[in-house]
Amino acid sequence: MSLDRPVSPDPYELLPKAGSFTVTSTDVADGQPLDDDHAFAGGNRSPQLGWEGFPAETKGFVVTCFDPDAPTPSGFWHWVLVGLPATVTELPTGAGTTERLDNGAFHIRTDFGTKAYGGAAPPPGDQVHRYYFVVHAIDVEALDIDGDASPAVVSFNLAFHTLARAIITPTYQIAE
Repeated sequence: MSLDRPVSPDPYELLPKAGSFTVTSTDVADGQPLDDDHAFAGGNRSPQLGWEGFPAETKGFVVTCFDPDAPTPSGFWHWVLVGLPATVTELPTGAGTTERLDNGAFHIRTDFGTKAYGGAAPPPGDQVHRYYFVVHAIDVEALDIDGDASPAVVSFNLAFHTLARAIITPTYQIAE
């Protein structure tokens, strides 16, 4: 049941230019399928992410996961974690399961309606979906938002505060 639509562009190419740095993972790989452990109907666990090489003037981080291939005009937000201090350079597997982390970072409501990581969940038989896991290095300690902000509001604020981005893009598809 493919929805027969063109592949959307890289959503980050449409934003103001920013520097880049490196994100790695022991759980996911760029261009490779996600394990079911990171899918909504599987383990629904956020992957381990680690990053380095970000700008020296970085004051904080935001971590997001976005699916631009969802059959909506606005894509689908799977994870929005804000308020990470600049001293945090790794998230363990499963860090997306609680609303607030020990270091003060907190989750914004995803398109699933929960304040936690929501794994890959494309429609069965649809095209391969790309999941953009992005670590945003920002020039402020925290964005001027609260826990009721939407992913769109977070993204809008990121447009003005992102120094650099690190991106890893695994894929996922559910057979019909």
